[in-house]
Amino acid sequence: MDTIDTLEIARYIQELFTEKIPPAMTYHNLIHTEQVVNQAIIIGTKSGLNGRELDLVIAAAWFHDSGYTASLTDHEKESGRIAQEYLSSKGVRQDDIDRVLRCIDATRMPQDPGDDLLSKVLCDADMSYLAEDLYIDRTMYLWKEWNTVNRRDMSKCDYIRDTLDWFKSHSFHTEYGRQFLTPGKEENFRRLQELLGKLEGKSLSKAEKQKGEGKKNQNKEEQDLLPGRGVESMFRLTARNQINLSSIADNKANILISVNSILLTVLLTVGVTKIADYPRFILPVIALVSTSLVAMIFAILSTRPKISSGKFTKEDLKNQKVNLLFFGNFYKMSFEEYENAVKEMIMNSNYLYTNMIRDQYSLGLVISKKYRLLRTAYSLFMYGLILSTALFALVLFFK
Repeated sequence: MDTIDTLEIARYIQELFTEKIPPAMTYHNLIHTEQVVNQAIIIGTKSGLNGRELDLVIAAAWFHDSGYTASLTDHEKESGRIAQEYLSSKGVRQDDIDRVLRCIDATRMPQDPGDDLLSKVLCDADMSYLAEDLYIDRTMYLWKEWNTVNRRDMSKCDYIRDTLDWFKSHSFHTEYGRQFLTPGKEENFRRLQELLGKLEGKSLSKAEKQKGEGKKNQNKEEQDLLPGRGVESMFRLTARNQINLSSIADNKANILISVNSILLTVLLTVGVTKIADYPRFILPVIALVSTSLVAMIFAILSTRPKISSGKFTKEDLKNQKVNLLFFGNFYKMSFEEYENAVKEMIMNSNYLYTNMIRDQYSLGLVISKKYRLLRTAYSLFMYGLILSTALFALVLFFK
């Protein structure tokens, strides 16, 4: 097998995490893995990786934390084992598997990608959260996970101090990471320092005012300091992941459309003029033309946009049946109507979250349809090529 099916790997890892990831993994979970995959695509593309190299990095990104489903210690080794077993079962060449395993092992802390560009891309993708706007929330999940898994009781202040020290020793490995991720990382370093100052101030104040309060108030304080924007983070990460998946599908459709356009152009301009001289090739040519045409039609269908009515009624708004976050539901309305509807939604938090959930679900349905059509297009193209080649071979053999 010369290619790696990253979509099949994605489904495999999603099922694996859903079934086997321990509840204690509040950071190293499917959300983190999907984010690393998305960043690997971005950084790999910007770093000039070709299609085959990018697929290898994407595969490594999906597998890099899969070891947590089997062991909470030395997860890189388990991740490598899982990747080896899965890719071998799919007939992937061993040299490609070795490159994937090298990338996974490079993420072991402290990271050491060496001179391997693919490993550098995965390492930077794994650490890209350091530059995120939501870094503070995400690192708090890491703190909670670290305490739970290691059965420790490290305070938030101590955790942030250690993290600040680690920030100073870390650096991104790719040119893209150094240029575009470092500024965000430096801003988060400043935010961590501010948070540490606030927490130390609170600790001093509590020590003076509540010396006899005991552990009950301490536990309540730590609970209150847990991330308060977890729901928003979930929606934001999910939306980003789905948009990236939609973009990947569109790119694959464009590749198929371009290839078949060229193939049809050559067949119709050159083949038609020559077919009179070689009538025995009519059937193979028809099969090849049909294959290209049908595959291209399915690829076009996967990218064809669908627009809804563009208006909703007051009854829909009253019954909370309309998604105000999707442009297709309001693009024919006046600004005043839409403004009033949005203000009403903002005043009702339940309605707001319902809209966000409905928007994510609708986007998921669109992506599912894209991939079904795209899979059909690629399957038709593959089997059509096999059939056409077989027909050409039969014509030549029975000449």
